[in-house]
Amino acid sequence: MQTVVIVIHLMIVATLIGAVLLQKSEGGGLGMGGGAGFMSGRGTANLLTRTTGILAVGFFITSLLLSWLASYDRKPSSIINANPASQSQPAGPATPISPPTAGGILDSLKKADEQQNQPAPPGPQAPRSQ
Repeated sequence: MQTVVIVIHLMIVATLIGAVLLQKSEGGGLGMGGGAGFMSGRGTANLLTRTTGILAVGFFITSLLLSWLASYDRKPSSIINANPASQSQPAGPATPISPPTAGGILDSLKKADEQQNQPAPPGPQAPRSQ
């Protein structure tokens, strides 16, 4: 259903753009107004004006219908009655790191590295030619 309405909406949009572009400019806002247009005469002006109005009404109706169809399956929700999401513990080492008793945070991190028997990575080395 929604796909059919979208196709109709796009056809109305394309026709509306064409109808607006075919109309004669009366204001001369960019200095291009005046002279004989592509379709001149009072009858064609009335036809294009009415066509533009009908297409505009169709555009508004299909726009409202599409917005109604988009919100049709949506259910209202309240943030007041929502239960807080359960939080799981992150996977980490089996032994927790004790808070620093003496020294700073760097000393406690060094002690934690020593407890895990992980030597510190060596510093950057200069490339050697072979």
